[in-house]
Amino acid sequence: MRQNNPTDYDLVKQYIDGNHECIDTLINRHKDRIYTYIYLIVKNHQLTEDIFQDTFIKVIRSLRLGKYQDNGKFLAWVLRIAHNLIIDHFRREKQSNTFSKDDYELDIFNSNKYCEGNCEDELIRDQIHDDIRDLVQELPEDQREVVILRHYKGLSFKDIAEQTDVSINTALGRMRYALINMRKIIEERNMTLTFH
Repeated sequence: MRQNNPTDYDLVKQYIDGNHECIDTLINRHKDRIYTYIYLIVKNHQLTEDIFQDTFIKVIRSLRLGKYQDNGKFLAWVLRIAHNLIIDHFRREKQSNTFSKDDYELDIFNSNKYCEGNCEDELIRDQIHDDIRDLVQELPEDQREVVILRHYKGLSFKDIAEQTDVSINTALGRMRYALINMRKIIEERNMTLTFH
């Protein structure tokens, strides 16, 4: 192992093995990119600080619980955690839909009261679509095919049955099992796929 400039993998392994100073090195190594990523989306320094701290709290918890699978992409993994926390924040904001004096100037341009769509809606919508696409890709091929034909191509079950050379009941059954499987994955991963 290179002592002078250890890789993220080395630092994560040392941290898991009990060297708690390694997490400081990882944070210092990536803090600028992570902070900038969060700030470019939320455009508020205090909120950026809060999400940045929450990100590393979640990183530390995940490392301690053994939830990190190293594939040479530590920074990408941390950015994904930050991204999900940003999404969670915007969802909570959407539900409360209130203004604070400090954030009034920022919020007035992103509020549904003043414009048709806003960046938070778009970010949440994009994340939900990405999550659903990922879920569909995990389905068995026959179920995946029915979901794609039905929801992405807009075919009727009669057309799906003809195109896949199965009965309508089989096409309906595959769709039903696809939805059951997707629901299981959502529950196992504790995912949230609701817009409001």
